Amino acid sequence: MNTHSNQPSSPEAARLLEESIASVREALSGLRYGNVSLTVHEGRVVQIDVTEKKRLKPN
Repeated sequence: MNTHSNQPSSPEAARLLEESIASVREALSGLRYGNVSLTVHEGRVVQIDVTEKKRLKPN
């Protein structure tokens, strides 16, 4: 059974969540092809990895 609430438990937790969401939006904003991977520890995003793929036109 999931004991975690969908709502942040404190104003600090809400601020951290909003910062994480803003960081994910930024990572996605210019990405056309690739991957965005999140690392979460104890319910908090601690790392965002972006892998961008460049598509080359055939000769």
